[in-house]
Amino acid sequence: MTVFGMIEKNDILTVKIDGCSSEGAGVAHHEGQAIFIRGALPSEVCRIKIIKVTEASAYGRLEEVVEASPGRVVPDCPYFGKCGGCDFRHASYGDELDIKLRRVNDALERIGGLELRASEIIGAEEIDRYRNKAIYAVSRGADGKAVTGFYRSRSHDVIAVKSCLLQSKVADDAASVLRRWMDEYRIQQYNEADGGGLIRHLFVREGMVCIVSAGRPPHIKDLALMLRESCEGLKSIILNINRTKGNTVLYGSFETIWGSDYVETSICGLRFRLSPLSFCQINLRQTEKLYGKAVELAALSGNETVLDLYCGAGAIGLIASRHARRVIGAEIVESAVRDANINAKLNGICNAEFICADASEASEWLKGAEVDPDVIFLDPPRKGLSPDVIKAAVDMSPNRIIYVSCDPATLARDLRLFNNSGYIATNATAIDMFPRTRHVECVVLMSRNVVYEKDKSE
Repeated sequence: MTVFGMIEKNDILTVKIDGCSSEGAGVAHHEGQAIFIRGALPSEVCRIKIIKVTEASAYGRLEEVVEASPGRVVPDCPYFGKCGGCDFRHASYGDELDIKLRRVNDALERIGGLELRASEIIGAEEIDRYRNKAIYAVSRGADGKAVTGFYRSRSHDVIAVKSCLLQSKVADDAASVLRRWMDEYRIQQYNEADGGGLIRHLFVREGMVCIVSAGRPPHIKDLALMLRESCEGLKSIILNINRTKGNTVLYGSFETIWGSDYVETSICGLRFRLSPLSFCQINLRQTEKLYGKAVELAALSGNETVLDLYCGAGAIGLIASRHARRVIGAEIVESAVRDANINAKLNGICNAEFICADASEASEWLKGAEVDPDVIFLDPPRKGLSPDVIKAAVDMSPNRIIYVSCDPATLARDLRLFNNSGYIATNATAIDMFPRTRHVECVVLMSRNVVYEKDKSE
């Protein structure tokens, strides 16, 4: 029997839920020790069974909700708790937003050691069917029929899902067609264990379907015809031959089976061309709010030079270009830089350019070109920024830095380092980009501390 403080495995406890973890689990404390319970909500009293105890934490299984939160609702999805997609279908949307805002502010206080708090969280008008990109895993059911769905949390077990409330109807329709085609033509799914079989994933984004296969499947033209007949608004059908082992979904060669090599979308009134590998936020309505807030915080007057680090396909930089003198975007992914430059031409934007470089290389490039950015936008991946990137941004001495983050913990960590280097976070807004999931975005304004700069020069 594993012991952690006064808690032992298989203990039955009645606990009060006083918080929520970054993974969406309820958090309780017993004898001073934290216990994580999936499915429990803040303010609830729950009867739990301890299922795991480690040196750092304990985990409980929810046995009974003794006193329910006023915000608890009956989940509206039969797959909730089985697939790893949603975390809050048992909570009202108002309570979900409260949990996310608290998570952001807890991180700013505990991890960042900051006085700054996000004063609001911008919720979504649509909390279902908002994703413009879907990735379905492919498998076989016990009856031998093809299934499409999503991985069970922390596993590669595919939970068969016929309709997902997060995905578009077109995505669900495409998945249904793929299953029917695989069964009709006896097309085998890919087997991770021995590398046999063909169909690995189905990738769907606005107007585009991409079939990911370990080799060229037979009857692919028949699949294209079936998709065209069943999927409204389809403009592109692409085959991706991915022979690599591992978890990378899109890799290798791409062949356009029907239609265009790309699709277009609109963000903040600008056109963006998207190929299968292009990065684009998955919730376009909330993306417009996020990017709009970022540009608002930049307080551009039309005379600034703007640097957009981690620029991806150039969205933030191109939106900002309408209010700045010059925009330079930097991104280490070559295909994204190519997309960004195409998008600039697509929109007739002449004051934006994009280079393939990491933050340090971009800093050296700017020095060589004798360019001093007035504003820097940072939109890094979930892992946040390395100390080298923070140093490079600080060394460029912009007046303002706008940090867009998808992880409150790494955001707070990085803000502490910026604070120590003389850039003070003065405004934070949380934005719910991914309703019903644990994820939350945040945009923060940092301004150069004039007092710090004066002391440093002396």
